[in-house]
Amino acid sequence: MEIIKINEEYIRLDNLMKFSGLCDTGGRAKYLIQNGEVKLNGEICTMRGKKIRPGDKVEYQGRTVEVAVES
Repeated sequence: MEIIKINEEYIRLDNLMKFSGLCDTGGRAKYLIQNGEVKLNGEICTMRGKKIRPGDKVEYQGRTVEVAVES
């Protein structure tokens, strides 16, 4: 599992996918999310604007990233 640190209250799911390197572009992130290929905390999430907060885990193609607060 990889840890992605943010300095905001939350990050949108599509932005997290780009920022973490789970995908290359925002368009690709949108496609993957809307097609049910991304899991949030173990469940499929199809809302690309979903607010991801520290402690949340996002999974795609066997890679998992957890969001943490940047200290």
